Amino acid sequence: MPSLFDRPFTPASVGLTGHDFDRADELRRDDEALFAARMHPGARWLMMDELSPHLDADGALVWSRRIDLPDGCESVFLGFEDGVPRFAAAGCCDPDEGQKADARGAAMQLPARDGAIVAQARSLLDWHGRHRFCGSCGSSTELAKGGHARVCAGCSMEHFPRTDPVVIMLAVTDTHALVGRQPGFPAGMMSALAGFVEHGESLEEAVRREILEEAGVRTGRVAYVASQPWPFPYSLMMGAFAEAETTDIRVDEDELEEARWVSKADVASALDGEAEFFLPPPFAIAHTLLRTWADS
Repeated sequence: MPSLFDRPFTPASVGLTGHDFDRADELRRDDEALFAARMHPGARWLMMDELSPHLDADGALVWSRRIDLPDGCESVFLGFEDGVPRFAAAGCCDPDEGQKADARGAAMQLPARDGAIVAQARSLLDWHGRHRFCGSCGSSTELAKGGHARVCAGCSMEHFPRTDPVVIMLAVTDTHALVGRQPGFPAGMMSALAGFVEHGESLEEAVRREILEEAGVRTGRVAYVASQPWPFPYSLMMGAFAEAETTDIRVDEDELEEARWVSKADVASALDGEAEFFLPPPFAIAHTLLRTWADS
C-alpha cells in the first residue's frame, strides 16, 4: 500500500479557500488609482458588522454601494472581481441591509470562495483595529496602501498586516491517528493537534515539537497536506501528517483534556455521525486532514 509519505503533498480541498479576486498589488501603491476604484459605478463594499458579514434572505453575502463612508469607518481594498472593485469596511453597517451573521457560522454555510473573501476582510479589518498606534514611537497610525499597511504619523514607520503561522497535524501509524481535545472544545469533539510556529523554527520542526509537547509522542517524517487561512484573528493553518515513532501518550494537561489513538473506522464513523465523539465541521482544515487520512 502506498504511504502518505511517498509523495511531497496530498492535494486537498479546504474551506475558506478559493478566493479568486485579482488582488492588484500594484494598485494599492497608487492613491489616484485607488480613488478611481472607489468611484467606479460598480464598486461594492462588504460591510463588516463587528467583524461579521451581513447575509441576505437567501444566505448570500450583502455587498453595498458606498462611496462616502462616515467618519470612523475604515475601508480596505480586497481586489477586482471580473474587473469590478471590491472593498470591505467596518464600523458603518446599515442595519437594514441583510442580517448580521456570526463569522464562524457564516463560514460554515457560505460557499468556500465566499468564506475566503470574508476571511480576507475580517483578518485585515481586525488587524487595523488592533494596530492604531505605532509600536516604535507610540504615535497614531493611519491606513495606507488600500488597507494593506499603516503608516505612523510620528516616525513614518510602515506597519504591515500580520499573519500568524500555525501547524495543525495528525501523528499517524499504519493503522491509527492521534487526536486530542482542548479544554475549550464543545463537549464530545476531538480534533487534530495544533500550535504556533516559533521563531527560528521550520514547519516540520514545529509539527514534531507540538506533538511531543502536547501528547508526548515522538514523530519522524512529516508530509505537508494543505493550508488554510483562519481569520480568528489572522492565522495561516498549515496541515501535515507526521509519522509516529512512539505510541505512548503523555498529555500536557495545560493544553489538552484528552488525547487518544483512533482507527480509520473510528474516524469514518465520526464523519458519519455514528461515533461517541465528533469531528470539526467540513470547512475546518482539521476535518480535511482526518478525512484525507481515513480515505488514504
